[in-house]
Amino acid sequence: MDFLFEIGLEEVPARMIAGAEAELLKRVTGLLERERLVAAGAVAKSFSTPRRLAVLVSDVTEKQEDLSEEMMGPSAKIAYKDGVATPAAEAFARKAGVGVGELRTVTTAKGEYLAATVVKAGKTAAQVIQAELPKELAGIYWAKNMYWRAGKPEKFVRPVRWMVAMLGGEGLSVGFAGFVSNDVTYGHRVLFGAERVELSAPAEYEGKLLEAKVIVDVEARRHRIRKELDRVCRTVPAMRWREDHALVDKMTHLTEWPSVILGSFDAAYLDLPEEVLVTVMRDHQNYFAVEDAAGKLAPYFLAVLNTEADEAGQAVIRHGNERVLRARFNDARFFWEFDQRTALLDRMSLLENVTFQKDLGSYAKKSEQVWQLCRLLLEKAETRGVQADFNALHDAAKLAKTDLTAELVKEFTELQGVIGGLYARAQGISEKAAVAIYDQYKPTSMEDSIPRSIEGALLAIADKANTIAGMFGLGLEPTGSKDPFALRRAANGIVKILAEMPVGLTLGDVAFRAASGQEELSRKIEVFFAERLEFYLREAKGQAYDVVKAVLVVRADDVRDAVARALAVTAVRGGADFAAVSSAFKRMKNILAQAAEKGFAAAAVVDVALLTDAEELALAEAAAELAPRVASLRGAGDYVGALEAIAGLRPQVDAFFEAVMVMSPDEAVRGNRLALLGKVLGDFSGIAEFSEIVVAG
Repeated sequence: MDFLFEIGLEEVPARMIAGAEAELLKRVTGLLERERLVAAGAVAKSFSTPRRLAVLVSDVTEKQEDLSEEMMGPSAKIAYKDGVATPAAEAFARKAGVGVGELRTVTTAKGEYLAATVVKAGKTAAQVIQAELPKELAGIYWAKNMYWRAGKPEKFVRPVRWMVAMLGGEGLSVGFAGFVSNDVTYGHRVLFGAERVELSAPAEYEGKLLEAKVIVDVEARRHRIRKELDRVCRTVPAMRWREDHALVDKMTHLTEWPSVILGSFDAAYLDLPEEVLVTVMRDHQNYFAVEDAAGKLAPYFLAVLNTEADEAGQAVIRHGNERVLRARFNDARFFWEFDQRTALLDRMSLLENVTFQKDLGSYAKKSEQVWQLCRLLLEKAETRGVQADFNALHDAAKLAKTDLTAELVKEFTELQGVIGGLYARAQGISEKAAVAIYDQYKPTSMEDSIPRSIEGALLAIADKANTIAGMFGLGLEPTGSKDPFALRRAANGIVKILAEMPVGLTLGDVAFRAASGQEELSRKIEVFFAERLEFYLREAKGQAYDVVKAVLVVRADDVRDAVARALAVTAVRGGADFAAVSSAFKRMKNILAQAAEKGFAAAAVVDVALLTDAEELALAEAAAELAPRVASLRGAGDYVGALEAIAGLRPQVDAFFEAVMVMSPDEAVRGNRLALLGKVLGDFSGIAEFSEIVVAG
């Protein structure tokens, strides 16, 4: 049978819908699997719109199978006295729901005990769902919840308005938030009104709602929006809508029956910076920008509606949207022109009155600290051959936060930094400084790009590291899922910059200078950075957990080097020789650890005269010959070549472990063999700790 569940709500914020849809699907399928009502991996599909979350699961059984289980009771000595059942045996029989005569005696490691086979009758799917599903609903995580019934305990992201629960062709009574589910849902609020949509089977769900002007399938809605954007944009020759995945996703979760209209605005507004115009359209009005074939912004916009209208209705809607956008553009133009009356240099003093953090002082103080950190980082980078424009970096660091006093940033906070860069360019500040100011907050996520210049990269690193050091110094480190100052995001940004631009800095360089040389604080920041490097390798680079661990155990300071080593290990780990050598290196490490526990010491150096077996001599000679080559490849950054060379040791390693007993009773021989294993590990584990690599079998 199919099982359908839908919970109808007042409009849910778009940013919360996808996560809740996935969680509801996981909870419902998990419940049915746990209660033995569907097989693991059963076919299931989820749906969502701003007003509903739903799940449809196929092949649900009507009733649980009876479950037999063994129940253990008291010991036989206590249960019987002179062959007669004692009260303990009778109590156990009652608990098990069987007669005393059905009890058995079983022998365990602790002696003889009573046992009984208990058969638990399976419940119907309807009984299980009605009893357990409300608990799953109450457990869904929402970033914000609300109460809406005075004196009632339930809370949810938005008030519940209806529920549907159907198993096969029958409606189920699931109670939650004062509602009891049935077989009735509702269509589009405007286009279909309050008319009921009655279902006779779960399979009708999508089709009947489609007739009621609701597209419940998220991907179908997303596809419709993209097709409509293409279609409407083609009405303007040689134009295309500016690709914006995030906005498409947002509009998908804001609509149930999307349609698109084209609007326009006065081309005179194109004199404003494109960033300002696009931000107003995108972030404030949810409009898609339109551009020409060269990628230049055009005086049009596309609005996604949650309705459909005839030509006259569209004209009214278009006029209203154009009027609102015109007002927003006028505000932006006024603030742009007003801000130009005060130079960025004159705004520096205004930062004294802008608080960064109550215990860390003003943005004027932070700007000075960031400049000093920029200077220190540049000095270190220059020792490694990195060159940057000192004067441009100085101007960028000093002026970076001045746009926080600008009216345009107060109105459009998303543009901080960007506005500063645009104002710097407009006011004749050097282009390098302007670009660095523009990019100072990059990257804001793992998907965002890094700063375009070395000056911008140093400024972004210094700004983020200064914030991290300041908060850590106050004891305000992130804990669990809580990170109110977005320090993880800041550290992620530093790691991403160091990984993707040759800045000539390590995590230790940044941590030590940001901590002003305070060793304890520096160590805490380094550990924090290492955690974010692990996150970067796993999430941004897609590296397996064991590869990441193997690489970072060796060194977790040089980000670019760690990335290169991880990619190299991943490239060669599939080879049989590499897998065998990794397994052998793990064995070597274990042998050395066991020897240390037993107090067996390795010799200081390997004595060739004590290598009496041909196999150990062959390993020593092959390793000695290979070590310089591997060191050379490592020095050149050819980690793949180095790892492939190390894998070439497999014949000698295999033969050694086949024929040689490391833990020889002869103390000198044993110590020499332990020294040989130690040297092999030391010479060839500089890229990754091979013992951490998981090998199949």
